[in-house]
Amino acid sequence: MASSSYSNPPCAACKCLRRKCLPDCIFAPYFPPEEPQKFINVHKIFGASNVSKLLNDVAPHQREDAVNSLAYEAEARVKDPVYGCVGAISVLQRQVMRLQKELDATNADIVRYAYNEMPQPPPAAASHYGRRSTAGHAGSFDQNSGFCYPSQWNNNDPSGDNESGSL
Repeated sequence: MASSSYSNPPCAACKCLRRKCLPDCIFAPYFPPEEPQKFINVHKIFGASNVSKLLNDVAPHQREDAVNSLAYEAEARVKDPVYGCVGAISVLQRQVMRLQKELDATNADIVRYAYNEMPQPPPAAASHYGRRSTAGHAGSFDQNSGFCYPSQWNNNDPSGDNESGSL
């Protein structure tokens, strides 16, 4: 009365497709019974027949990578049906650009602070040669150092890009 299904549970694909999982099942190594959602997403987006054909066409040493790529794209398509992985990549690229701007602004602040901490000549010996005028400049003029700082360092926008709105 013991059947083979009790000793070896069907893979997630065979369980989802309601068929007997044979020992040579193409899906079994890549869709374990503990991860049914992985196959459900792949099946929903690509179809079991297409995935089976793809796995048969791919070299055995590349199948795991192919399944991982399909699973990632399928999960991304389930979350974002229009853009899928491209949407996630775009969000990450915008985040990198925003963080790069923030890093550039921070590095500029470090340079500015380094120059401000240099010893100043006595006030009687200081001349106005080489100092920038604030006329026509959007920013603030530091009377002590003689530097004109762009307004991006003086506003409340921590990213320094003077843009409003969200991603």
